[in-house]
Amino acid sequence: MPRLVPGSGDAQPALPVRLACVDMGSNAIRFVVAEFAGEREWTVLASERSPVRLGHGVYLSGRLDGAAMDAAVAALAGFRTTMDELDVLAYRAVATSAVRESRNGAEFTERLEDEARIELDVISGSEEARLVHLAVASRVPLGDRRWIMVDLGGGSVEVSLVDGSGILWSESHTMGSVRLLEELTEAGAEPGRFQRLLREYVATLKLPSAAGHLDVAGYIATGGNIEELARLAAARSVEGTSVLPTDDLRAVIDRLVRTSFRQRVDELGLREDRADVILPAAVVYERLAELAYANEILVPHVGIKEGILLDLFADTVQLGGREDRQEREVLAGALALGRKYMFDEAHGSHVATLALSLFDQLAKPLGLARGDRKLLQAAALLHDIGQFVSYRAHHKHSLYLIGYSELPNFSEHEMLLVANVARYHRKSEPSSGHLMFTQLDGDEQRRVSGLAGVLRLADALDREHVQNVLQVKASVTDQEVVLTLEGRGDLLLEGWSLKRRAQMFSSVFGRKVRFRVAESGS
Repeated sequence: MPRLVPGSGDAQPALPVRLACVDMGSNAIRFVVAEFAGEREWTVLASERSPVRLGHGVYLSGRLDGAAMDAAVAALAGFRTTMDELDVLAYRAVATSAVRESRNGAEFTERLEDEARIELDVISGSEEARLVHLAVASRVPLGDRRWIMVDLGGGSVEVSLVDGSGILWSESHTMGSVRLLEELTEAGAEPGRFQRLLREYVATLKLPSAAGHLDVAGYIATGGNIEELARLAAARSVEGTSVLPTDDLRAVIDRLVRTSFRQRVDELGLREDRADVILPAAVVYERLAELAYANEILVPHVGIKEGILLDLFADTVQLGGREDRQEREVLAGALALGRKYMFDEAHGSHVATLALSLFDQLAKPLGLARGDRKLLQAAALLHDIGQFVSYRAHHKHSLYLIGYSELPNFSEHEMLLVANVARYHRKSEPSSGHLMFTQLDGDEQRRVSGLAGVLRLADALDREHVQNVLQVKASVTDQEVVLTLEGRGDLLLEGWSLKRRAQMFSSVFGRKVRFRVAESGS
């Protein structure tokens, strides 16, 4: 979420505006301040890369190193001073796998807030992919074709199937450059052994069937390592995007294998905090190019930090379209997850449309929180994905599949809320014996129960998965909610299903549910 700098106000600002981002990766921290004259018109006012390797030791010990935390706090305190001096309107600071996987990450984020006056968002791999896609789409004309997009950091690699509309499929793998370096060096320090282990470990990477046999338009790679690899290969540039032939990437890998750390710094011009991790990164990029049958790799020289800035602009300047944009992003992310589990997309999408229509009509009279709308949207789209495991008790399977998945724009705890809403779309109502429900506090339990009650109504209206109910209108009194159904046929089956599934809604909101079918032509 964007953080407005104190004193900047909350009204829609006039252009130009100054925005800032912090990308706290596992191998370095990047900071940018940019002045925006328009959505695609911006000038960098300040840019800094701080070589703080937060990922050092995390993937072996599970804890952030004390010296690395001190250095990061000092760096961000300096960034905050720069933001104040440049009159920045809003900023967003994000952290990825190193902080996400550390046991003392919460302590670190508290220090940043107290000592550096920076609030940090610890984001998921899916959110990383969303931000990178925003940046890539601003540089590469993706269009309607499908592309493999790879973003490699110090702790993980996000592999996505994308087009111009968004992310169609995405998965995060724990094969970042710092992680590979430290885990495999730990296993055997001798260089030849390290290289053999690296090759064998990276060989386990796979692309899903959703991406592996499609006619993809190309392979796009982001991250500091691929940009350096393109430089070492003297890759040609086309409108700001480097085109790196995979044969040239292999030649660079062979060169890196034959050079020492010192030679990479002195002869190849690599920074010291890049020279040791670039070989593991290169092997990952090569493996994925092989899987994608790619003869060349496009390197657009953008990444998370540019995605953050574009996202900030949309949130702080284009305020009128924020909810529409969020709904599109939730839809895209949930559809990608649903397709991974081969769900009934037509049914999920239709139930989500009906559920959101009911939410919008019932929110004010029933006191539903506006922020819960995206939770309902995701839960409605994904409520049946548990059928991938088994139809029997599929609501419980949906609970676990959603609860242990990621979606862009959702925190880990929000995914728990979504999972619980989806779990209660059928069968029993919430109980103190349901473990994942008891992980929620009292207010969250009430919110989940209310949203699940709405979801049950929407799901009942498409009981046979044939989308006969085209529209539903709700009227509310103190005693009841009357739903008027419009659609194809007499809708008697849908009405019967609605009566059977309305009990949970009535229990939560203290109102009976009645339905009627709109007269033809009304």
